[in-house]
Amino acid sequence: MTDTKRHVLIIAYYFPPMGMGGVQRTLKFAKYLPAFGWHPIILTVGETGYFAFDESLMKEVEDLGIEVVRTDSFDMNRMFKSRKPVKMPGEPVRKIFQYLGDLFFIPDTKIGWKRKAVKAALEIVRTRSIDAILATAPPYTDFLIGLELKKRTNIPLVIDYRDSWLEYPFKYFPTPYHRWLHRRLERKVVRGCDRIIVTHRRVKENIVKRYPFLTYNDVTIVSQGFDRDDLNHVPVQRPPSHKMRIAHAGTFYGGRNPRVLLQALHRVLRDSPALRGRFELNFAGAPRKEDQALTAKLGLQNEVHFLGYLEHRVCVKHLQEADVLWFVLDNDLQSPGKLYEYFGTGKPILASVAEGYTKQLLQESGIGICVPPDDVDAHAEMLKRLLVMFERKELPVSSSTFIERFDRRGLSGELAKVLETLMDIDRGAFVKVNGS
Repeated sequence: MTDTKRHVLIIAYYFPPMGMGGVQRTLKFAKYLPAFGWHPIILTVGETGYFAFDESLMKEVEDLGIEVVRTDSFDMNRMFKSRKPVKMPGEPVRKIFQYLGDLFFIPDTKIGWKRKAVKAALEIVRTRSIDAILATAPPYTDFLIGLELKKRTNIPLVIDYRDSWLEYPFKYFPTPYHRWLHRRLERKVVRGCDRIIVTHRRVKENIVKRYPFLTYNDVTIVSQGFDRDDLNHVPVQRPPSHKMRIAHAGTFYGGRNPRVLLQALHRVLRDSPALRGRFELNFAGAPRKEDQALTAKLGLQNEVHFLGYLEHRVCVKHLQEADVLWFVLDNDLQSPGKLYEYFGTGKPILASVAEGYTKQLLQESGIGICVPPDDVDAHAEMLKRLLVMFERKELPVSSSTFIERFDRRGLSGELAKVLETLMDIDRGAFVKVNGS
């Protein structure tokens, strides 16, 4: 029988068995693209060090029969080559490592993967019929690999920005020369690729503004999302409780930390001792010593629990069992995947967010209750209001119409449409539009 599917080579350094949010988008695209006529082949790194590994995601890859090609890499993570998770450093140490990495490696510390990845990809192209290449970043080394393959094979290239390159909040440019080099590399990539996908409207606006040869039609927004199979995998059977359970999923770093919520909860319980025992705050994700120390200092050990890293579906079940979900984001450039899984649960979201698109989206959802990210008083007041709504069974519920927008299957269909537009191109005759 002839294989009628088209084939897309997906370049993704982050992929299961690695865990955390960076792997979800690629995994779910690979899961659902076959339903739209596209067979994915994943090119990723082999055994390496990382902060979390998720064997349940690896089992999902295996059960789905996703074709994965793994290569060695000479990047810094190789120093911790083991399935044992690397311990999450404290914020000061993380910043030092990030700065040193950005000082000596361009575009990032994964550049040592490029040569091996390109060699493996060319072998895949030689032995398989590849119709399109999709490179997802960060790390932005993935984009450079994709661009090299485009130059060598003339196979159409789509780049997928999970986060902004030049405006990424946790990226350092130690000197003006570093920033110039990064901008030069990004310009080469966006000029050399055939389509651009982003997860966030602000990222699209910045790219189009920065490069006048691009138009809004050159950049497509395919947002982050949630997988219904994850939500429906295990039925939620939480017994009734007088405690309002607040849950957060994800690792804290940079300006994202639980300090404001912990201080607010401390203030509520200090001013109203009768409310002790009415709140339960659970953090799922690699714990940090500074957060645990602050919890102890504020005397919240009975209210606050650090659950550690949980397998993905266990984490989603944990979210479904909560009464309120907490989301924190101190910038308007990132688009954390967990927010869309929050949307998928339909649970109310206490959102500590900056002004911008993400806040607008939360307000549109009908379940987003937004407060300024650094305002302890506003958080304390909202905790008390939410407790009243919880007791009266008046917590907000999202509409199914809003939730449907972020179903991973539908989002994969949007990606398939982008890929399909490339198939109308005569590879030998295709010419990028000239511009300054």
